Amino acid sequence: MANIKSQIKRNKQNEKRRLRNRVYRGSARIAVRDARSAMNADNPEEVRTSVLRAISALDKAAEKGVIHKNNAARRKGRLMKRLVSLNVELKSAKGEKLVEEKGAVEAEATPKKKAAAKKSSKKSE
Repeated sequence: MANIKSQIKRNKQNEKRRLRNRVYRGSARIAVRDARSAMNADNPEEVRTSVLRAISALDKAAEKGVIHKNNAARRKGRLMKRLVSLNVELKSAKGEKLVEEKGAVEAEATPKKKAAAKKSSKKSE
């Protein structure tokens, strides 16, 4: 046990923060676990919602500093990679398409640039 007053206070603060961080870290773990188990089932709608929930939980944990942002990005990447391999289309709450079905062709291909017209270098006489 610490004898120094500042260290006693620091221990109390650390304990409070540890308990607060457990909530975010635990909810992220549970959400990822649920997403993985949903991927084993054959319900695409459940897979979509569970993956979006897991991504949200990971983002919140990273935002609070409970896990590192690269750790959250790595976990989200692994989830999305597995999701794509299952051929499930994922849309965000706004209706934007986040993941296209595997083998689908992009609707809007990037237009090619037109060649610039060459200027003739005629000198005025």
